[in-house]
Amino acid sequence: MMMEISAKRRFVNGFMLTLSGVCTVLVVGMLFFILGYLLFHGASSLDWNFFTKLPKPSGETGGGMANAVVGSGKVLLLATAIGVPIGFLAGVFLAEYSGKTFAFAIRYVVDLLNGVPSIVIGIVAYALVVRPMGHYSAFAGGTALGIMMIPIAVRTTEEFLRAVPNSIREGAMALGATKAKTIFTVVIPAAISGLTSGMMLNLARVAGETAPLLFTALGNQFWSKGYLAPIATLPVMIYNYAISPEEDLHQQAWAAGFVLLALVLIINVTARLIIARGPAAQRR
Repeated sequence: MMMEISAKRRFVNGFMLTLSGVCTVLVVGMLFFILGYLLFHGASSLDWNFFTKLPKPSGETGGGMANAVVGSGKVLLLATAIGVPIGFLAGVFLAEYSGKTFAFAIRYVVDLLNGVPSIVIGIVAYALVVRPMGHYSAFAGGTALGIMMIPIAVRTTEEFLRAVPNSIREGAMALGATKAKTIFTVVIPAAISGLTSGMMLNLARVAGETAPLLFTALGNQFWSKGYLAPIATLPVMIYNYAISPEEDLHQQAWAAGFVLLALVLIINVTARLIIARGPAAQRR
């Protein structure tokens, strides 16, 4: 009887191990397939002009997406400046100051906000920012993406701060430090690698969002001055070029898609390296 149970367990273990391996290969293979497919279709248009030239008028070949590359950087920078500080400070409050009941309510609201479709956030940003201003702008686009970054920043900050041992807090307060000073000079530095990587992953998550930018930043075929005018971004340019009937624009859309995916991949890998090296760096 025991031998039959042991054989059954070995079979189930081997089957599940094989199934897990197959699923892992499929996931990794899908990533490389997408990267390879984008590279194959967009490599012909991915040259120096892509990063330095403005888009050509409809009907002309060539040109690039320099304005969209810069525009995406400006919008993401603004989104980070809006979403990260709010989410970070809210996460600090939840981890260090809030009671159980109040914290539960805030976490529930944050999780609901995280589940709101991006197009709905775009509509809200349009109503709150675009309509009062009377025009589309990079500021409106950054606001929409910043709102999307807040819930992830909150939960990331809370989780990494809670991972810091209480003995560190108690040691600092035993030396006479106030609670606020303990948090900002001891606890946060102890969790800085996790916080940094979490914010980078948060940025990567919103980098490819298109729907909110269609309602807020709109787009621009030229250079956009400042943050109060419509601005070109890579996701919106990909969308516009992909639905165009011109083959040259399709190729540039593939190239832009590869650049955007490579950017997200680089951010993710960098964040993982920060997480992996953080504890080792702290021990040294």
